Amino acid sequence: MINKKLVIFLFLLTELQIAHAASFDCRQPLLPDEKEICSSQELNDLDMEMSVKYHWLSGVLGMGARGEMSDDQQNWLQKRHKCGSDTTCLTKHYRQRINELNEIYRAINKPVSSVVGK
Repeated sequence: MINKKLVIFLFLLTELQIAHAASFDCRQPLLPDEKEICSSQELNDLDMEMSVKYHWLSGVLGMGARGEMSDDQQNWLQKRHKCGSDTTCLTKHYRQRINELNEIYRAINKPVSSVVGK
């Protein structure tokens, strides 16, 4: 049986690849960081990965955790904007945010027996 999470992930990844940039339209007027992301395959891929993880987690987290994650995302976007067109800065911030989202996933993806009674 195919894992439901995998199916959702693959669906979102496919949808985002069609858009060519995960979180914004590269055809619209862009900020310097967005222009750099649209022009770099590596940054575009990181943007898609981060966006898929963020949207998937938004769908499974409770309201409080989802709100906190949304606030963190807004703060992260401000940091990303400050990078401007600096590819090294953008890559660093994407990798950090992806790691943060992975930590959130690991925290919710534990067997009940490892969480209950602690």
